[in-house]
Amino acid sequence: MTSGEPGPHAASGLDYRTAGVDIEAGDALVDAIKPLARATSRSGVLGGLGGFGALFDLKAAGFKDPILVSTTDGVGTKLKIAIDTGIHDTVGIDLVAMCVNDLIVHGADPLFFLDYFATGKLDVAAARDVIAGIAEGCRQAGCALVGGETAEMPGMYQAGDYDLAGFSVGAAERGHLLPAQVAPGDALLALGSAGVHSNGYSLVRKIVEMSGLTWSDPAPFAPGLTLGQALMTPTRIYVRSVLALHRAGLLKAAAHITGGGLPGNLPRVLPEGTGAVLNTPWPVPAVFKWLAATGRVTAEEMLRVFNCGVGMALVVSDPSAAMALLREHNESVCPIGMVVASDAPASIKIDLPSDWLV
Repeated sequence: MTSGEPGPHAASGLDYRTAGVDIEAGDALVDAIKPLARATSRSGVLGGLGGFGALFDLKAAGFKDPILVSTTDGVGTKLKIAIDTGIHDTVGIDLVAMCVNDLIVHGADPLFFLDYFATGKLDVAAARDVIAGIAEGCRQAGCALVGGETAEMPGMYQAGDYDLAGFSVGAAERGHLLPAQVAPGDALLALGSAGVHSNGYSLVRKIVEMSGLTWSDPAPFAPGLTLGQALMTPTRIYVRSVLALHRAGLLKAAAHITGGGLPGNLPRVLPEGTGAVLNTPWPVPAVFKWLAATGRVTAEEMLRVFNCGVGMALVVSDPSAAMALLREHNESVCPIGMVVASDAPASIKIDLPSDWLV
């Protein structure tokens, strides 16, 4: 081609849509989610969506001498099931839960939340469903959805795929952070989970593949639901009940039971010189029994990968009062063991009947 000769696309010219990015679709999504975000507003929020940053007034939220606590997380390969089944309206709840449940183990009140949604080609309806779930999670947690980022990146993701990340900031008054004063003799309580929550889904998907079932088949462990629907049950958000327990002076420590299970998470909130003994069986949702049996997964591996029915483990000194308050907040709660003296760092002993998972 000689100098000055027009190229093959010169007549019409290139634009961003030709490159795979639809600015109008992004604008349509912003318009669709503005009411969702407004519905999550709380004291302390300044302004709305559309700015370059989100503003929050801690004094207006009632704090006098606050310590900020921040978290970030994702949903993991549970997203693959959402994409394969077209069930997009609950993973946003999972995203919020994974962040705010980590905030409350420090005794922090979740204040605001931001999300990151990335895809190859923006499907406005699917993205709106995802963000509607995020708004619902924020509503359950009492925190404000103050902003986020939607990234359309052609060539980075397969058709229909998307990824999520979440970021949350909370605050606690100085001197009210957790854990605090955990000692041998304290009781361990379990808050029941809604199922698998958002961890271990690479193993879940492998077990489903082994089973020969499809996502649309009836769930063997959940009558009335398809397998996909049952496995998309969102993570429980424990903000209101756990913070109520903390404000009542009944909570010494809390551990969000995510990847690593009880053995990997409970020791993180136990001080030096202490350990935990789990010796009281708790109700195990049927999904875990099905996963263990279908995948021939050992009880030890199940505890290491999944929550096995314990969404949050709590350390309290007055278990009767704590359980009564938690039940007022509609939590399923039961004793599972106790804190003991230990020379071994971060020790946890699991002494359960051999048939606890059967």
